[in-house]
Amino acid sequence: MDSTVQEKVVNIIKENFEAEVLSVESPYNFLTINLKKEKIIEIIQYLYDHNEARFQYLTTLCGIHYPDVKQIAVMYQLHSLTNNWRVRLKIYLPEENPVTPTLTTLYSAANWMERETYDFFGVKFTGHPDLRRILNVEDMIIHPLRKEYPLEDQTREDKKDFMFGR
Repeated sequence: MDSTVQEKVVNIIKENFEAEVLSVESPYNFLTINLKKEKIIEIIQYLYDHNEARFQYLTTLCGIHYPDVKQIAVMYQLHSLTNNWRVRLKIYLPEENPVTPTLTTLYSAANWMERETYDFFGVKFTGHPDLRRILNVEDMIIHPLRKEYPLEDQTREDKKDFMFGR
């Protein structure tokens, strides 16, 4: 997306939610907007209904663990098929109790993405119709993609965490 389109998307969000925007960046020329968590569903609904933006396709919803700041981000990538615009929205939740509302009321595709994020990161989506593990066993007591758990058997000498970006 060129910079004028990115600026237009940011302005569309700031029309009604300027106080919710924490920062705007564009890594690898992909518009990323960091937002406060309280109104994320309202913001996404606004982008969905906006007569110019029309972000009506949810490409990705996933978690990202930031152990240094004890936060888990939930990242939403939205696509406007009519304009061919893409935007990444991120909210940050506390590591000890990551809870946010479900997006399944707007995008049915969010169902399994939220279940996967719950399964691997422990993010609870309030109002989700069937929030349970999707890939790991039900009696698993950890959320394996959090970086607080070691990647491999610690007795192995051939694999160290630093080899995996930790």
